[in-house]
Amino acid sequence: MQAVEVSIIGVGITPVNEHWGKALRELGADAIDAALDDAGIKREDVDALAVANALGGCLNKQSNLAALIADYSGLTGVEALRVEAAGASGGLAIRQAAMMVASGAMRNVLVLGVEKVTDMVGPARNNALATELDAEYESPNGATSTAMAGILMRRYMHEFGVELAQFEGFSINAHANGSKNPNAMYRNLIKPGRFASAPIVAPPVNLFDSAPEGDGACAVIVTSSERAGDMVPHPIRIVGGAAASVGFALHDRSDPLFLVAANQAAGRAYKVAGVSPQDIDVLELHDAYTVLSAMQLEAIGFAARGEGWKLAADGAIYADGALPISTFGGLKARGHAIGATGVYQVAEVAMQLRGKAGDNQIADVACGMALNLGGLGSTAVAHILKRAE
Repeated sequence: MQAVEVSIIGVGITPVNEHWGKALRELGADAIDAALDDAGIKREDVDALAVANALGGCLNKQSNLAALIADYSGLTGVEALRVEAAGASGGLAIRQAAMMVASGAMRNVLVLGVEKVTDMVGPARNNALATELDAEYESPNGATSTAMAGILMRRYMHEFGVELAQFEGFSINAHANGSKNPNAMYRNLIKPGRFASAPIVAPPVNLFDSAPEGDGACAVIVTSSERAGDMVPHPIRIVGGAAASVGFALHDRSDPLFLVAANQAAGRAYKVAGVSPQDIDVLELHDAYTVLSAMQLEAIGFAARGEGWKLAADGAIYADGALPISTFGGLKARGHAIGATGVYQVAEVAMQLRGKAGDNQIADVACGMALNLGGLGSTAVAHILKRAE
């Protein structure tokens, strides 16, 4: 289990967008510079670099990515590694960095999530995204993540008697929050009643129901809590963290409507942190598809089976609700930077806890949680954060 004496001292967030004028390494360097400035430390103070990236080999034809970014960013001599777990790459990279610091092996570890996907369109991007599926049984038969999400959503709606329109609160909330976030890819609002009439992508998943892929980079710097208090005014403690991988493909799962990996990762994180779901003030979910949002709320203790959608329908997940989620727009409006998404989530929770979230600030946040998924929930990484005393 992860020790708890680990804190975040620096955050560097870049906008998620179509960054056609910047290379992968340049996006990464921008986030690294911002995180170093935020933490007030120099490059020579960084002992290791963990780069979260899912599709660099497919879309950017670049392997050995961590060494490339370390060199380009002036992090001379650091231990550099790449972490890949599809959409959970970012969360898992933070998990690895926290354990490196907690073990005493490293003092300061810089985690960078970076992805560049929009240079490729159509079949090239779809083929790259499909690599998160089973390469023998799913993608060779034409399956895509969106198509599999459609199967999952159709089954959920049938099993629990839910209509498509009843999911709309998730997207309305995400876009309402994204409209206030200068780093969000989409800042438009979705009006109530418009959700169910959006163009279909993979029945019943529609355009307002799924998150857009975007280019982006986000960095956080992790150190021991003992050092953190002397380095920055407002360190954010990582009080619990855990990861799990269960049921790679939908056909491998005995109950595809329950996210076992999310349940296990969150359960372990709660135990390490010594908290319960009732202690969470703000939650960043992996809202790649609205059905996944509902299922995550059920798997991690906020709703009964088949009732996760109700938290969106009754407004509980809104900024002024009992459990604000997607407070900067989530994947749906901020944009889904694939391998970088988990780093964005943790950085956004940290900003909420610092009280530095600007127009996206939620009142009275003392404990926050980030839940990052790979694939359609085959991998899950949970982190629980608190303000330092």
